[in-house]
Amino acid sequence: MKIEYERHRFGKHAEEQTCKYLQKQGLKLIESNYRCNYGEIDLIMQDKDCIVFVEVRARAGQNFLDGLESIDSSKQSKIIKTATYYLQKTKQLNEVFCRFDVVAVKLLDGSLQFHWIQDAFT
Repeated sequence: MKIEYERHRFGKHAEEQTCKYLQKQGLKLIESNYRCNYGEIDLIMQDKDCIVFVEVRARAGQNFLDGLESIDSSKQSKIIKTATYYLQKTKQLNEVFCRFDVVAVKLLDGSLQFHWIQDAFT
């Protein structure tokens, strides 16, 4: 139980730090941890005229690839359905450009490192 709590806490911290990292890159936060019946999106951000749906994958003591490979076609499909629902609900479906980014976060020597892949899947 304690390990699961620590993992959740680390994941939450990684999402918060990823948001700050992306804001430093010029993106603006719209919403975090958006949930609906289709699934969850970690971060919804705006990059100029584009809505960006961000999936954060945090790993402690592993390489970036492990986090990125965990986003299989099933996970991608859930994210796309959730994003489509969000755009329909906010009446933006045919009004904006959007993309799906992935940020892999790795804990190395006590600090977080970020590997940001823009337009990771369609």
